[in-house]
Amino acid sequence: MSRLPAIQTETANGKAKQLLEAVQSKLKMTPNMTRVMANSSAVLEGYLSFSGALTGGILPAKLREELALAVGEQNVCQYCVSAHTAIGKLTGLTDTEIEQARDARSSTAKSAAALAFARQVLTSKGQVTDADFEAVRQAGFGEGEIAEIIAHVALNVFTNYFNLAAATEVDFPKISLRRAA
Repeated sequence: MSRLPAIQTETANGKAKQLLEAVQSKLKMTPNMTRVMANSSAVLEGYLSFSGALTGGILPAKLREELALAVGEQNVCQYCVSAHTAIGKLTGLTDTEIEQARDARSSTAKSAAALAFARQVLTSKGQVTDADFEAVRQAGFGEGEIAEIIAHVALNVFTNYFNLAAATEVDFPKISLRRAA
């Protein structure tokens, strides 16, 4: 059971209600994560703004989902791994690509470099080396793409930590994590 209530759109007020209605309109569903975030319209608005900005970035949808899966698995967030498995399939990721991404691996060299860099950003808490930057550049990523990889790590750390702390109830097909929390 969630430690914070999942706010129903019908009972929400003000900005939270507007934001939840916008989520429902866009996704045709209102995920529990956004309903729990709606306890603070500032939290929900911040998440939607950050996520929306990155969706309009230059990284392709499939890579964004691979990054989310790698970070979610590393942070042992069942909610996020489950959600991004479902969303990843919608972007065209295969079951094999999803499994590889959860281990920060890919069969394509460019995606593998992005996932390895993201894992370094995550595990080093941002203290990456010049060699880490050089490896992702050598794989063909430009400055803007590298900035977005870092931003996706930060966004997913936020959602992972939020869902773990709040114990958000998983409302996607549940995916078993590889290691216990």
